[in-house]
Amino acid sequence: MNGKAKFLHQYSKDNYDTRNMGAWGIAISSNDTYADIYGEFFDLYHDGLDVIEISKKLVSSNQETIHDADDCSNFWFALAKAQWECKQLDKELFENVKIIIESGADIKVWRQLGADEKDLKRRKIVLDKFLADLQTERPKAKSRKKKIIRQPIYKKGDCLTFKLENGNYGGAVILEALNDTEYGHNLIATTRINQPNKPTKNDFDNAEVLIINYASWDDKPNVKWYLPIRHKHIAHLIEKVEEIEVQISYDINNSMFSFVADFDIWIIQVVNQQLKSEETKPRSMTKQTIKELSKKNKWKFW
Repeated sequence: MNGKAKFLHQYSKDNYDTRNMGAWGIAISSNDTYADIYGEFFDLYHDGLDVIEISKKLVSSNQETIHDADDCSNFWFALAKAQWECKQLDKELFENVKIIIESGADIKVWRQLGADEKDLKRRKIVLDKFLADLQTERPKAKSRKKKIIRQPIYKKGDCLTFKLENGNYGGAVILEALNDTEYGHNLIATTRINQPNKPTKNDFDNAEVLIINYASWDDKPNVKWYLPIRHKHIAHLIEKVEEIEVQISYDINNSMFSFVADFDIWIIQVVNQQLKSEETKPRSMTKQTIKELSKKNKWKFW
């Protein structure tokens, strides 16, 4: 069994095509596939997995990319660079990266995708340097980072209130709290609560989600994953007043909700801006309730 066959047998037991897809720049790392694979490799590395185990895992879970004629070499480049940084570059992997580069397969795909001659020459220089780097001995392996485990600021079901510019109380509900994670995210749904007295549990249970349509916003529910890196500076603006039951679980890895780090801007000020907009512009016709986001549907069978 030659080097190439041995490598493929060891990791994927399949053949692959040594071509890659277009990128946003000429650098080896300037494409989504490389960035994703390299990032995932070191997420697993910092979690304590060994290099061989990580490599097998990545190959197993990225078969579609590996068999994509326009993208597979980005995968192998990222895996090779990550292994090299750990001082465990697989010899067969290196030989296959060498084949990709020295055969001109990568340049061929770039040409097919419309790159001009100037960019092709620059890409060739980058590839040659990358190959040369892989042949050097790294002084020491990349250190594993000790992840800091954080807890979210609020618990799932917490009901928060804060003062609005008009003097009334606004409100928000915590739909999810990710415990024992690196970032401690909360998923926060801003409500349309706008009243002179502090909201009660009943107010939160029956609240509508704030749908924003001011400025260029197009009927978007204001539900955000909150990263509390600056929370201590604005914590005094927020008060927990109630708790409700949230029956639905939200997965941050399969979420359409965006991420924010400023509660005062993306929660409180969004309410202020929306209410001000509604003085001259009708509110959105779209409606969503806190119950829809917190309670599972109860089906009745006859």
